[in-house]
Amino acid sequence: MDAHLETYLEVAELPPERFVRDLYRLGLRRDPEPEALERALTKLSEGTLSRATLIWELAESEEFARVRALDECVAYATWARTRGERPRGLTAGASFDDRLIELPWTLSRYRGEARVLDVGYAFAEPAYLAALVELDAAELVGVDLAEAEVPGMRTVRADVRSLPFADGSFDVAFCISTLEHVGRDNERYGYADDPDEQGMLAALQELRRVLAGEGRLFLSVPCGERRDLGWYVQLDPPGWQSLFEQSGFSVFEL
Repeated sequence: MDAHLETYLEVAELPPERFVRDLYRLGLRRDPEPEALERALTKLSEGTLSRATLIWELAESEEFARVRALDECVAYATWARTRGERPRGLTAGASFDDRLIELPWTLSRYRGEARVLDVGYAFAEPAYLAALVELDAAELVGVDLAEAEVPGMRTVRADVRSLPFADGSFDVAFCISTLEHVGRDNERYGYADDPDEQGMLAALQELRRVLAGEGRLFLSVPCGERRDLGWYVQLDPPGWQSLFEQSGFSVFEL
């Protein structure tokens, strides 16, 4: 049988619901909403929507554009890491968020360390969590006030200001868009307001404690004019650098 024809027949033989669910999981990395599933199945059965058009609709969506951009970031980080590169000058389009800069910047700088800690994993991007697991570190631990299941990661519920780990337990720590929330109003994350003006400093000091002597912290924070927005704090670069140095870190890259 002609290989092209064989492929057409294989796709045509897929039950409609399996086709739609598989397409959403491959393209958008999630299951379809019940309404979207019902619409697709109805229109496919009516003949008012083809399978190719459904693929096109998902590929043209804003959601797929973001999935693609995140995949590109992770792939670029892998490329840079395998070549010992440390990419700088990263940018993202106005329609995207800062994850497209944070992910490749941090993930590209990992150098195969055995003991890895991630702070704030519970609300992290799935693409980022999957990339952390794919680093294949000997030990990968996630810590957060919230709980979530991440296959391949040992998760611990704890406050970053009081970590339940011995001194020097980790070689590398990741802290992506998390530090600025410590000691702020975290009601939107399901936790009561617990103001602590020294919370960020205490968190950094704890991270320094649980890192080995030559351990590294990969961290991202919002930079700009100093602002207290209630649920997070923004500082200018000198303000952040001063805070890092107060906590005992040497700033290698800024």
